Amino acid sequence: MCGGAGTRLWPASRPSRPKQFIPLSGNRSSFQETVDRVAPLAGEDGVLIVVGGAIHRRTILEQLSEIGRKAVLLLEPEGRESAAAMAAAALWTRRRCPDAVNLFVASDHHIPDDEAFREAVGLAATSAETGRIVTLGLVPTAPSSAYGYIAPEEQGLSVIRSFIEKPDAQTAARYISAGFLWNSGNFIVRADVLDQEIRASTTGLSEAVARALDDAIHDGETILLGSAFASAPKISIDYAVMEKTRLASVLPVDFEWSDLGSWDAVHESGEGDVGLHILEDSDGCLVRACDGVMVAAIGLSNVGIIVEKDAVLVTDLGRSQDVKKVVERLRRLSPRHLDFERPPEETLEGGALRLAAWIRQSALPCWCTLGQNVEGGFEEFLSLDGRRLASPHATGIQLRQLQVYAEAGRLGWQGPWRTVLNTGLENLLRDLKKNWAELPANEVDQDQGLLACSLAKIALAAPELAAQKPMIALRQRLDPATIQIGLEAKIDSNVSSAHISFLEAALAWEAYGLKGWRVLADRIVALTIEQFFDARTGTMQELSPTAMMRIEADGEILVTPGRQFEWSWLLARYARVRHNSEIFSVAEALYEAGMRGIEPKRDVVVDSMTIDGATRSSRARLAPQTTWMMASLTFASNTDVGRREYFTAQAGRALRAIWNHLLPSGLWRDKLLQNGDFIDEPASAAQFQAVMSAYAEIRASKMLWCPPTQAALSLH
Repeated sequence: MCGGAGTRLWPASRPSRPKQFIPLSGNRSSFQETVDRVAPLAGEDGVLIVVGGAIHRRTILEQLSEIGRKAVLLLEPEGRESAAAMAAAALWTRRRCPDAVNLFVASDHHIPDDEAFREAVGLAATSAETGRIVTLGLVPTAPSSAYGYIAPEEQGLSVIRSFIEKPDAQTAARYISAGFLWNSGNFIVRADVLDQEIRASTTGLSEAVARALDDAIHDGETILLGSAFASAPKISIDYAVMEKTRLASVLPVDFEWSDLGSWDAVHESGEGDVGLHILEDSDGCLVRACDGVMVAAIGLSNVGIIVEKDAVLVTDLGRSQDVKKVVERLRRLSPRHLDFERPPEETLEGGALRLAAWIRQSALPCWCTLGQNVEGGFEEFLSLDGRRLASPHATGIQLRQLQVYAEAGRLGWQGPWRTVLNTGLENLLRDLKKNWAELPANEVDQDQGLLACSLAKIALAAPELAAQKPMIALRQRLDPATIQIGLEAKIDSNVSSAHISFLEAALAWEAYGLKGWRVLADRIVALTIEQFFDARTGTMQELSPTAMMRIEADGEILVTPGRQFEWSWLLARYARVRHNSEIFSVAEALYEAGMRGIEPKRDVVVDSMTIDGATRSSRARLAPQTTWMMASLTFASNTDVGRREYFTAQAGRALRAIWNHLLPSGLWRDKLLQNGDFIDEPASAAQFQAVMSAYAEIRASKMLWCPPTQAALSLH
């Protein structure tokens, strides 16, 4: 459970970065330490569940990734205290395995002896299996007013006589003499038992949580609870259940434990100092300095100095509990210091408007001047300072750039797109004349797919060009029946990506009104799903069955997340046109597979992962970010209102990832490394098609934009 803001650890702990996600004792956060402590208890059949706030989703995923752990995330739209959090986890568990035992632990506890903790949980679980609700009671080491107390009936595992609020120091000493225990806040209970006890004791809590789970938005293993969660009573589990139930038991434990709830507790851990500091004639001090700050102290004793970029706390460590008084005064005097300032994320609408302006003003003019020579050939590379770099004029580049400027014309760009297409086509025909005559009619490769797609895009943008003899001659060599024969003949040596351009071309020619392409589109979809889609993992394999068998014999199967999004986008479009719910379900599965390839720290689509979602290449290229956005927008435009909000949010994330790569000049950087740097290389024209397709999908998603925004998104 990752709730709470940890206000007693201000200024380091604040709502957007609470204490459980901060390294307070050692190099890892208490959340990460807790995950590693409890994960072995799940065994092969168990599941690690994290209940946290939706605002901390990225932090949770990032910190799990850093320690190589996976979990189901139940994300609360707003915090409603521990009872609602535990009710959500228990109900989620009960729906899958009613008699499973849940171990509930707070994510901010410091327990150095992991084995002792797991041994105690194992003993408590035996009792929990019989229907008891067991909590761990810490044997106190000294009187403390920082913790609640538990009065057991007897020694050892015992029925609880009563729960007691945090006492003053004198009363705490009396409690210790009476054998009372600290309330650790850890609980071990069968899922069905806790669910039943919550239903019996707290009106409206279970009902609200059940509705929130029913209406939850699923993003792989991340589950955003529905809005009904906000109506759940805001109450702790102690008040909601433990003080009322007859099933409560406590197991005394004496391993080292702290909730690291104050700066003196952090200091006592022995590993609380952070950052650059010099202490002269000082002892017993805690110093935590943020990056870039040096702290020097002279002649101090038992003092805590905590420095953040916007605030400094200096406190007698014996008065650490009084930090909460400072926080209360801040609410009145300087509310902005209650949390870290976070620059607002650019909205989907804002990013889309900026992209339209960038394409209109920078990218399109750049690539039809610097990027096209006097013969009409498109350059493959431009240096980032706008210089042409010598390279062969590859056919694939010519075809992709023709698509870009055809789309620009179709979408209203007022630049010289017709001239660009005319000269580009003439150059292409000169280059293809000999090779095209020698090419077998049934030959199927990716350049042919690109050619079919480019001609279709040109025809849609400029029907007068489609009627010219060269275009007609080229199109006749792309008879859909012949393409279908070629695709089926080459399936054993082909890759699934070779079908993408053909499917996109078939849908475009079908929209243009040419016969035969509809049948080809149907066959491509059927063939691709039959040969390449793995229903078990929801992924589209890249290689043919023959090649896949070789890989399975040699080792891991790798999956390209960006390709999953691309197929998801295309199949969702196809399913919408055909009103085919089965294909739409395949598209949804592919979208979920693609989402497994999002790295939370940089919030980008990585290059490759294993079939079970483990990252294999953390490099992030531009094109996969565009297919993530395109698929998200397609689903946002073709789903119900609840899911639309989710897919729109994903489109916004993807667009922000795209903007990482784009430069004001109309150029881009392609390969983003894990450390946040880009490979120093020229801009490749091959990426422009991906960016332009992303923009075209923005324009196609009309239902997401109000009329003024639609007008502003135009290339006019």
